[in-house]
Amino acid sequence: MDDLVTARLVLHPMSPGDAERVLAGEPDSSTRWAPGYPTDGDVAGARRFLGVCASTGDPQPFGAYEIRLREDGQAIGGTGFHGPADHSGSVTIGYGLIPSVQGKGYASEALRALLAFARARGITCVQGDTDRDNIASQRVMTAAGMEQFAEDERLTYYKITWPDASALADPRA
Repeated sequence: MDDLVTARLVLHPMSPGDAERVLAGEPDSSTRWAPGYPTDGDVAGARRFLGVCASTGDPQPFGAYEIRLREDGQAIGGTGFHGPADHSGSVTIGYGLIPSVQGKGYASEALRALLAFARARGITCVQGDTDRDNIASQRVMTAAGMEQFAEDERLTYYKITWPDASALADPRA
């Protein structure tokens, strides 16, 4: 699977070996980690990815991605899907960055790329959630075009939906 490339970022699809290195806190010789990477969130994402791999196989392209800076290749966070699409064409996403690069628009840039990637592959709905007090993350999802649709005592939930491409196809084609 190829990297997803944006103006400033590279979203590198993680392999199970990459995820195991994140869990161990040990990059391989070809990967540069920025100071502070991986965060606890990156470790949790790698663990979730390995769990999906163990239960259903590698879900790529709907797996985990390491967020790297294009300028120097340093890993600064993670993003990705929590697993393959469900029966209705819906996926759930997550993302996070090391503190030193937050507030620079990287999370919104990565999320926009992930949403475009999902839509191009026929996904009809992408959902995500964040802690109710995480205003920055709420702004990231809003900036990427997601809308709040629910909240509870702990979390705020967002989603974006698109028409099912197969339902729009010309039946005469």
